[in-house]
Amino acid sequence: MEKRQFLKYGLSVAGLSVLNPAWPMPSNSSKAIFTSNPLLKTHAPEGWMGTPQSDKDRFRNINHPFIPSFSSVLKWKSGGNPQESEKKMDTWKADFQADGDFLSRRDDCLVWLGHASFFIRMEGVNILVDPVFGKATVVKRKQSSPYPAEVWTGIDILLISHDHRDHCDLPSLQKLARINPNMKVLTGLGMKKLLSRIFPADSIEEAGWYQKYTKSSFPEIWFMPSRHWSRRGLTDTNQRLWGGFYISGSKRIYFMGDSGYDTHFANIPRLHETPDLGLMGIGAYSPEWFMHPSHMSPEDSWKSFLELKAGHMIPMHYATFDLSDEPAGEPLKRLQSVANSTDLLIPAIGKTNWI
Repeated sequence: MEKRQFLKYGLSVAGLSVLNPAWPMPSNSSKAIFTSNPLLKTHAPEGWMGTPQSDKDRFRNINHPFIPSFSSVLKWKSGGNPQESEKKMDTWKADFQADGDFLSRRDDCLVWLGHASFFIRMEGVNILVDPVFGKATVVKRKQSSPYPAEVWTGIDILLISHDHRDHCDLPSLQKLARINPNMKVLTGLGMKKLLSRIFPADSIEEAGWYQKYTKSSFPEIWFMPSRHWSRRGLTDTNQRLWGGFYISGSKRIYFMGDSGYDTHFANIPRLHETPDLGLMGIGAYSPEWFMHPSHMSPEDSWKSFLELKAGHMIPMHYATFDLSDEPAGEPLKRLQSVANSTDLLIPAIGKTNWI
């Protein structure tokens, strides 16, 4: 790949359009710093001191501090893809059924909108998670959004898991803000400065890991750890926190966000009632030597689901954006080869699933 093209491509897994070899790196200082939102309740494992930071106020993973280096990205993009021919020949697409049934009924439901975007209704409360209606910067979109942005009126709660552009798409959020002036925005520490360009500051609530939001009394929503990272520009690496959500109401739903495998999955059933549904990422894992710190293979995702002890697994984070080296149809095939089929729910994109 020509150097100019490579720099424009950047780190596609995060939906970035720039890449700078002088990324700020965490210091080797042993000084421990922990933080949280002091206004929110924390329910965490014994000994928890707060969300960990480096000594430059950049967030860190719990067990595996990680920032992708320029050299590792260069190695990946210049090393060739051993599955390139297979990927080009793969014509698989996810099932697509934009039935719109949720628009005419008020029952509890879940709609997968592709990638990590979901609509959830729980006892009349309308929730959108990581909505992206178009492309994510320079990343190719393989499957269109099942509904136009104009459909999403009456949204009560918007959940944003982290700042990467395939999860936090400002054009999509601007459209939502115009038609949902009273919507509450729940997200991680450090995100308010970015999101207040679009939403009123008092509508945004930030949480640290294992903290419960106050802007939603029903359902209860907690911000949960994940093993990932954040970045949108040249100098903001890990200045905004990443994570997942535990939603507890008439149903219990866990949305993992973006994450590599780690101990936080097993902690959830120790702290909360086991989820009815686990929304688990299975794509963007190849090459695994590069991707595994921030995304999971289908096998690791299934292992994490078993540790979560949820009733059913709904796979996500595949079939929508071309983020990595594996063919589009591979993640689901690999998952189905290791998973218990009775525990899997595989929704079509856009289809209303009554829960």
